[in-house]
Amino acid sequence: MAAFAFVAKTLNNLNVCNSTLQLFRLTSIRTLLLQSASESVKLQKLTDSDYGIFELTLERPETKNAIGRDMLRGLEYTFETVNKDNTAKVLMISSSVPKVFCAGADLKERKSMSPSEIKDFVHRLRSTFSFLEELHVPTIAVIEGAALGGGLEMALSCDLRISAEDAVLGLPETGLAIIPGAGGTQRLPRLVGKSIAKELIFTGRKITGKDAVSIGLVNYSVPSGKVHLMALGLAREINQKVIYSNKVFFLFFFIFA
Repeated sequence: MAAFAFVAKTLNNLNVCNSTLQLFRLTSIRTLLLQSASESVKLQKLTDSDYGIFELTLERPETKNAIGRDMLRGLEYTFETVNKDNTAKVLMISSSVPKVFCAGADLKERKSMSPSEIKDFVHRLRSTFSFLEELHVPTIAVIEGAALGGGLEMALSCDLRISAEDAVLGLPETGLAIIPGAGGTQRLPRLVGKSIAKELIFTGRKITGKDAVSIGLVNYSVPSGKVHLMALGLAREINQKVIYSNKVFFLFFFIFA
């Protein structure tokens, strides 16, 4: 009986040690991924059966996730981190701010910039979204709320888009005499056609997620509160199917198989 108790206690201690080791490893991974990144951009690496799924979360509630210099640095770093990680199979981009995906560029911060600084910022933003578009893994925009201006341009740079039915999407910059400068004028027509894209850009009109799915702007539109679950389900399906971490190879074999 004493021997049995000793064995049971030893096994229990081993389980505790293993759990502690797993927690340490997970903490180390998250710390490594978030090192030097912006406080407004978080990156989480999912584990267990979801291993291979990464999630980037926008977290700047005071500006409705408006993209300023700090967030842009965080996006640049995080996309590069994902692209260098061979364990990544799919990336979700979501927001922790209720009713908001991303409100676009931080126009208040832009007022303090010189013309040359503005030019440099727009160029970096465009390059960052181009880099996102070319990531080696499939990407999913999780649009639970407003995706306006640069926020919509970021979503357009993703491979797939899931939105809430009551989410608001648009490129309203023209109302401020600003041309969408981060790729929206090129990517929007590819999804919805030139005629509809011109109408949305010229008028600056905002549409709901329900309307967005009808014109092909988003892949799915679901009731509010179910967007993340829908996106995670899609990410899991992709994660199970993707043998190659490079989406170019995946698409090649999908098309020519």
